[in-house]
Amino acid sequence: MTDNSENDTVSTLDTALSIVHAIESNGESTLSEIATELEISTSTVHRHLNTLRKHGYLVREGTEYRLGMRFLTLGGHVQTNKQVFDLAKQKVDQLAAETGERVQFVVEENGLRYYLYTQSGENAVQTDASFGKNGPLHKNASSKAILAELPKERVEEIIDEHGLSASTEQTITDREELFAELDTIRESGIAFNNEEATPGLRAVGAAVCDSDGVPVGSLSISGPAHRFKGDLYREELPNLVLAATNELELKLAYEVD
Repeated sequence: MTDNSENDTVSTLDTALSIVHAIESNGESTLSEIATELEISTSTVHRHLNTLRKHGYLVREGTEYRLGMRFLTLGGHVQTNKQVFDLAKQKVDQLAAETGERVQFVVEENGLRYYLYTQSGENAVQTDASFGKNGPLHKNASSKAILAELPKERVEEIIDEHGLSASTEQTITDREELFAELDTIRESGIAFNNEEATPGLRAVGAAVCDSDGVPVGSLSISGPAHRFKGDLYREELPNLVLAATNELELKLAYEVD
C-alpha cells in the first residue's frame, strides 16, 4: 500500500469519527446539520451515515440520526473486560449506600480520565459523571490520585499532550504547582478536588494500585461544597476512601495470585 492510500484511509476514518462525535455532542443531527458543522460535503456525509447505519452504529429517525445500541455493546465489553471492574463496582455501590453521595471509579487511558463505573447515593447531587465520559487528569480528585502514582516523565508527557486547561478559578493550571500537589498526594495517599472541575463540587479520591505499584484506577466520593467541609471532608471521607482502596488492592492481589 502506498503512502497516499494510507493517508486516504486515515482521512476516511477521521471523517467517520468526526461525524460520530458530532452526533454524540448534539444528541441528534440531520445530514445537513452535520455537513454544515463539519464543513464536509453532503454527499460525503451521506456515504458515511449509510455505512455507519449498516453496521448498527447509527439509527435514523425521520431526517435525524442518533447513535445506535452497537456502541453500548462495545462500551459494555470495554467496561466489564477491565480486571478490576467487578471488585470496583461492589465497593462503589457499598460506599454510595453508606455515604449517600456520588461515588465513582476512574481509570486512565492515553493520558485521559474515563469513568468506569459510578453510583449515586440517596443524597447525591447530579453531575456529568457517567460511564465512559472522559476528560483531563489534572482537575479531579480521582484522576490526580492516578497522576501521583505515575512516573514524573509520564506525567510530563500527559501535560505536554493534553495541557492544563481551566474549568474553574480553582483549577491548577501551573505545571510546578501541579507537581507540588502530586507530591503531597503521594505522601498522604489522598487527593482532594476543591471545586477545581465544577463550581460548588468537592471530592476526595485515592488510587488503586496493583502489586507492582502501577495504578489500575482510583476511587472517589464527590458532593456539594456546603456538605463536604470540616472533619467530614478532611478526615472522615479520606479515611473511608483509603480503607476502600486498600481493600480493593488486597482483593485484586489475591485474585491475581
